[in-house]
Amino acid sequence: MSIGATEIAFSAYAVTDFDRAIDFYQNTLGLKLSSTMPPCDGPRWAEFEIGGGTLGVGCVPDWNPSPDGCTVAIEVEDFDAAVEHLRQAGATITMEPMDSGVCRMMSIADPDGNPVLIHKRHPQPAK
Repeated sequence: MSIGATEIAFSAYAVTDFDRAIDFYQNTLGLKLSSTMPPCDGPRWAEFEIGGGTLGVGCVPDWNPSPDGCTVAIEVEDFDAAVEHLRQAGATITMEPMDSGVCRMMSIADPDGNPVLIHKRHPQPAK
């Protein structure tokens, strides 16, 4: 018996400064902000649509950022252009670009130290 999973609804990172996180994901990474919870005294939450998936960021009591947690890998159209953009934007690079043989990737940290993988699959040979 399975739970009947059909997709990953969203992945999320804990953040300590909500506005700083929104600025990073929206302006440094260029992600499209799709929804936010209205400002209030409680938790803050925002979502960014990426292809068919969603990346959430939340400022919630007792939920803390960590460089040791799950990593979101963002597929990019042009890896070299993305790397150059992130270098120019002053992103914190935690793993220099590398080629795994299957893909190219690099890791950056968001302002709270959460890892974000920038990723580009190599073209697959025709079958």
